[in-house]
Amino acid sequence: MKGYGGRLLFVDLTTGASRIESLAEDTARALLGGNGLAARLLYDQVPAGIDAFDAPNAVVFAVGPITDTTVPGNSRACVATKSPLTGLFFDSTFGGRFPATLKRTGFDAVAITGRAAAPSYLLVTETGATLKPAPALWGKTTREAVNALIDAEGADADAIAIGPAGEHRVRFAAMAHYWKNREGVSGRGGIGAVLGAKHLKAVVVRGARKTEVADSAALKALIDETREPLKTGTKALTTFGTPFLVGPINALGGLGAYNLRQETFAEARAVSGEEMKLHYHDRDTTCLKCPVACGKQYAITEGEFGGTKAKMPEYETIFALGPMLGIANPEALILANDLCDLYGMDTISLGVTLAFVAEALERGWLDRREVGVPFGWGDWRGMLRLVEMTARREGFGARLADGAWRLAASVHPEGTKLVYAVKGLELPAHSARALKGLSIGYATATRGGSHHDTRPTPQYAQGFDRRGTKDKPAFAVRSQHFTALGDSLVMCRFTSERGFGLFIGDPYATMVRAVTGWDVTADDLERVGERIINLERLFNVREGVRRAQDVLPWKVMHEPIPDGPSAGMHCPPAELAAMLDDYYALRGWDADGVPTAGRLAALGLRA
Repeated sequence: MKGYGGRLLFVDLTTGASRIESLAEDTARALLGGNGLAARLLYDQVPAGIDAFDAPNAVVFAVGPITDTTVPGNSRACVATKSPLTGLFFDSTFGGRFPATLKRTGFDAVAITGRAAAPSYLLVTETGATLKPAPALWGKTTREAVNALIDAEGADADAIAIGPAGEHRVRFAAMAHYWKNREGVSGRGGIGAVLGAKHLKAVVVRGARKTEVADSAALKALIDETREPLKTGTKALTTFGTPFLVGPINALGGLGAYNLRQETFAEARAVSGEEMKLHYHDRDTTCLKCPVACGKQYAITEGEFGGTKAKMPEYETIFALGPMLGIANPEALILANDLCDLYGMDTISLGVTLAFVAEALERGWLDRREVGVPFGWGDWRGMLRLVEMTARREGFGARLADGAWRLAASVHPEGTKLVYAVKGLELPAHSARALKGLSIGYATATRGGSHHDTRPTPQYAQGFDRRGTKDKPAFAVRSQHFTALGDSLVMCRFTSERGFGLFIGDPYATMVRAVTGWDVTADDLERVGERIINLERLFNVREGVRRAQDVLPWKVMHEPIPDGPSAGMHCPPAELAAMLDDYYALRGWDADGVPTAGRLAALGLRA
């Protein structure tokens, strides 16, 4: 098959054994790769009802047909598992060079089960997998581990590693990959904690196989045609990175602050992309062969933290560890982001969890002696200390490590009413109240509080009605198909949206035809996206998800935005119920949110 290695690798860490299977062409056409392939493998391999930390849980690394081609933003991989934070299907994508190198091993997916007897790492080459001991790496940061592994395995190898947070099973532990000052972080859902439970410190890949495309001339013509809109559409990302969003979203009245007490932040300018670039920009960084260079390296040149060099905090990180905590110190955000990457933790989940703590302290639901360090609104020093405590489950950090929902439930009978989360996953910086498409989108998203299921980008476009509910269920359906397709190709969301379209259309069909040689249409790809969403839903239904779980945070449903440009906006229960009815009907699911046999049959899926 063009665009594919054509092989799947299965590894059992308990025995150290592995096996190779062929990837059937009909499976590739039905699911493409990436998260579609991961969803199929997880549904087939992971027993229903097990704990995410149990040995039979699987972690699947997968690439897609466009990985390691000339498509901009192609060097991304998908990793998926049953999440220890939500107990549901979860996938995450990351960039750098690792994805292209994984593709060069000739394996389209690597499925890892079992538990190693002692700390280890997995080396994947063109011939298969080798489990190697790594006791000296246990306790090391993600960067230390990756650097040591590249020294051991050679400069042509790439590694992604967990940090101390994953080793301590922090339920939102992440993984990080480093390549030429570019960090690729698989951040959300606690996948790093699952690897920690498996005693797997890292995955290392090394290979030299080339990806063959069916029609290189057609692919070049498409890329040439989309080059200018991609350049224009990503100009702000190239200039400032994702922090450019702080200003406009604050001006729109959708930047959550003080644990969603308000959705404007008076000191937003201090943590904006423009101000950070002015004071801290050191260099641009980019994933392999990507023209956008949305990554930035920052340097603090003077003051208490002078001499610090670290990755730019993304917009989502700024929101969660900044305005949500009432913090407007940009250097504290740079330091906190770097700590989270080194320890291996999701900045969104941690920040939103800390926002709950700040409000619980204010209400007297938590005692400051329980927390163990001074902390409250605007206290960035306390925030930095709690980051470290969480990563090592030290003191109160052991409770923070379980995420906002579990912590809140243990603090007060009404504690979860303060939590900004869906299905146990803390929400990001795109407002569930100020963007109606995200109201229904978050409620129905496979992952819960994820802006990578239903996309916010089209909702910020001029002319989009972000206040009304009309057509929002249909928007969520189309947007979810688009994200499922993108994560199966696997493609960067920035280059796809700004270069090839906000929804599935002819450019994507042209891309897939040129790479694979298959005669596919945009409608065919729409069905691929729908098939993947239904497969993910089947996984979650098997774990108990029904209509009752397709809900929004209590604050979103019961507390209108108090002031600012989006004043009065929220999504009351009756409004959400009406949108769910429409959404389920469009999907062909029953009234409780379960895919019907007829719809599954039409998509060629087996339950």
